[in-house]
Amino acid sequence: MRDMTMVTNAHKANGAGSIPLGIPTQDQELAVRVRLTQALQMSLDPTEIISLFFHQIQPLVQISGVIFKSSTTKDDSRVGRESLHHCDYRLTTDEGYLGEVIFSRSKRFIETELIKIEQLLSALVYPLRNAVRYQTAMRLALLDPLTLVGNRAALNNNLKRELQLANRQQQQLSLLMIDVDHFKKINDDYGHHRGDLILCEIAKTIQSVCRSTDSIFRYGGEEFVVLLSNTNAIGAEIIAERIRERISETEILHNTMAINTTVSIGVATHNGDQNEGIEELFERADKALYSAKQSGRNCTINSTANAQAR
Repeated sequence: MRDMTMVTNAHKANGAGSIPLGIPTQDQELAVRVRLTQALQMSLDPTEIISLFFHQIQPLVQISGVIFKSSTTKDDSRVGRESLHHCDYRLTTDEGYLGEVIFSRSKRFIETELIKIEQLLSALVYPLRNAVRYQTAMRLALLDPLTLVGNRAALNNNLKRELQLANRQQQQLSLLMIDVDHFKKINDDYGHHRGDLILCEIAKTIQSVCRSTDSIFRYGGEEFVVLLSNTNAIGAEIIAERIRERISETEILHNTMAINTTVSIGVATHNGDQNEGIEELFERADKALYSAKQSGRNCTINSTANAQAR
């Protein structure tokens, strides 16, 4: 593993040996470096930055694939194909650890190539840092700072996209509106700090029940929304009931006393009706939620089932 602030404590990559490669002239190398520097200023997407770097350096160092493992996200940026031989670099700036870059190919790297890669990496570090910083800021702008699920802006973006996708692929899209029962009383009895902890615990519980393809948002106050892509009314009600039951079983300690809370859930399913927009889908879910509240709380009401009953 090699460190890059500028490269320090470097050692040979695994299996370094001698392989003759064409040596570019100084003018050719300078031209590549100029193009590389210019290209890396063209994007604030880490994956695109890595892709630009990968393609631009090929005249100087032949690489099969590059992986960037960011310190701020679980998603790796991958370009090309991963091969047997690799050299790894830890990237750091004055702000700390940025992530790890792994270069690979089928042939072993020689020391002069490693030196060349390290020189080229100096052009990558700060454009990549800027891209990671920008993407992090964008993610935070779409997160609820308390519960760390999506916020209302993220909900609007996702719902619009999911509704278009459902119409285009003729799939069903379900929406759950979840409201914490008697939340004002919880705040009055235990304080707003404890109320905030309960909201966080409820958000975690919803996430633990939902599938990886589902999206969770804090709609405002004590209300949450869950988008269930490619899910019909029956499937949505099953998931809603799992969420409701799991939350009712969750205990939160307060001064050695357990606090139990419940939620009411309204379910609405979009069945591909091109005339139904976001507002209409929300209105059906909201009416179902209101019915759940009127029915004694701690229950799930499905707007589709209600409509069929009528």
